[in-house]
Formats: sequence, C-alpha cells, structure tokens
Amino acid sequence: MSYDKDQSKVTQEEFEYSRDMIKKLSTYFESVVVGQKRLENSLITAILADGHILIESVPGLAKTTAAKAISDAVDGKFSRIQCTPDLLPSDIIGTQIYNRETSKFDTVFGPVFANFVLLDEVNRSSAKTQSAMLEAMQEHQVTIGTESYKMPEDVFIVIATQNPIEQEGTYPLSEAQTDRFMIKEVIAYPTEQDEVEVLNRIENHAFEKKPPVMTVKAVDMLQRITENVYIDDKIKQYIASIVTATRYPKNVLGDQMAGYIKMGASPRASIAFMRTAKARALLNGRTYVVPEDVKDMAHLVLRHRIALNYSAIAEKVKVEDIIDTITSKLRTP
Repeated sequence: MSYDKDQSKVTQEEFEYSRDMIKKLSTYFESVVVGQKRLENSLITAILADGHILIESVPGLAKTTAAKAISDAVDGKFSRIQCTPDLLPSDIIGTQIYNRETSKFDTVFGPVFANFVLLDEVNRSSAKTQSAMLEAMQEHQVTIGTESYKMPEDVFIVIATQNPIEQEGTYPLSEAQTDRFMIKEVIAYPTEQDEVEVLNRIENHAFEKKPPVMTVKAVDMLQRITENVYIDDKIKQYIASIVTATRYPKNVLGDQMAGYIKMGASPRASIAFMRTAKARALLNGRTYVVPEDVKDMAHLVLRHRIALNYSAIAEKVKVEDIIDTITSKLRTP
C-alpha cells in the first residue's frame, strides 16, 4: 500500500524540532536508566500521544526510577504519590478545611495538580482511593466538595506503577480504571550485562539528578505535532478491525481461543491505537503512519483492555498470545 506523505500537516521545521526533542528525552532517560529500551519508547510514546501509562513488574526493576527520569527531563511540576492501603482520596485530590477566621471552608489542592503525576504502586491502594483518579484522568478535572477544578491545561500525564496482581497485599485495578491508561508496559529483569552496568554507574556515582532538557511548553508543542501526523483511512479501518475482533473473537480466532475472552476492548482502545501509532511513527522518523506502527502498539494498547476468563487462566493462556493471533489473522492494509 502506498501512502501520500504530502497529506501530513507536519512541516519540515516541526519534524526537525520533534526529532531534536525526542533525542534529548531519549539521551536523558538512558543516562539514568540502564537498558529497558522498550520502556523508554513506551514512556516517550505516552508523552507524545498525551496519554497515561501503566507500568507493571516485580519490585526493584526501576519502574519508579524510569518514571521519575522521564518527568525530571521536563521542567514541569512533578508529584509523586506513594499508594498504600490507608491512602485516602482526599490525600490525592485535596479536601476542604474549615477556616475559623472566615467561617468558610478553604479548598486545599492535593498532589494530583501537577504536570506529571507518579502513582507509585497504584494497586496497593484501595478501590475507593483508586477511583479518585477516574475523573482526573478522563475529564482532566477533579471535584472537591461541590466545585470542579481543572488540571494543568498544557500537560497532564499520569505515570502509574504496579506490582503483579497475584502478589499479596495488592488490589486489582477496575476495568474502568485500567481503560483510562492509554498503554500498559510490562518490564522484565535486566540482562546480565545491563546489571553490570548498573553496578558500574553506582560505583561511579553516575545516577545523580541532572537538569531538565526541555520545558512543558516544548512537550505541548510535541503533542501538537504528533496530532498532525498523517494516518490513512485504511489504517483507521485496520485499527477498528483489530479492536472489533476482541469483542467478537469467534469471527477471527475460532471457538476455542475465542472462548478464553470474557470482555473485549472499548472504543478507547481505537483512540489509543491511533494516537500512539502517530507517536510511534514520529519516533521512527516519519510524519505518516504505516501498519507496522499499529502492530507495534498492539500489546501496549490491548493487554490491559482484554479480560480473560478462568479457563484462560487455568490453561495459562496469555493475553499477548491472543493479541498476536488476532493481528496475524487480520489482513494488513
């Protein structure tokens, strides 16, 4: 299939600007985090696509360090919220406190009012506390008392980390909560060589905080450029066919594998596909989307949106296997 590159609204100047900013972000990240190139790309993709990201792994694999690194690279307001079972919604969004002098209630804003919000170990907080982020993540506002307050207008991105839900002391996120994360990344242990590099950097004190390399306004500009990346109607149809296959899997997967799916992806998945595919195209040095950009994002967009039933869990069927089967069986434009 051929693509009309001239239909992209991204100018050459904007393209060069985005390449320069992306390179600065990447260099900053790699100066702090060893390896984890996939996580690096996912975090930068989330920033370009103006979406929230959920990062999952066992403890100690630099989830928090990676999230903090990408936030520190930008000279914006950053908040870190350590999630625990006793954390309350008001600890996140804020509350109203009675003022004796004025005989009125004063509104005190919580740490959610920032450009980058790190929810560390989000699934260690209760369902009630987790739900405090629903309005903020979707509508970019929170309600305190009877008043609604807007989040930062330029950039507002939630980076949440979680431990595997099978671990003791964790609370699985609700479907409504996970659906608000544009992508979900799962990271594995570092390679032996990467671990040696970590030891070398610690010995040489190479992990000290560095000054930011870009501003919030630069991030806002990057997001606007990403929006203008061209995507053909046939690729939009391809995205819709992938998402539809998760809802009506028998048409694509057959009875046996389709029987493992309890719930398919929502329309947010299609939106996430389009926005992240545009971001991935820009990361790959293009101002137009190709089908491979969509395929690259399939695991990230769908792994937390497809719910499997007990049969799949009992037979150790992975959601990624189902996603791969769907993309392999559908015709690529």
